Amino acid sequence: MNMQTTISEPYSSIPILDANQITGNDGLARIVLNEQVYTLRITRAGKLILTK
Repeated sequence: MNMQTTISEPYSSIPILDANQITGNDGLARIVLNEQVYTLRITRAGKLILTK
């Protein structure tokens, strides 16, 4: 997927990540923050859900 995005300052330093690439074929990814593990999921409706 090619994504072309125009971002104005001060947001140009914020990373842009493609959720489909992060989650892979199964639509799931684990994210760790301060030793806590969260699950990022893409729903069938194409929404993102982040759960602990």
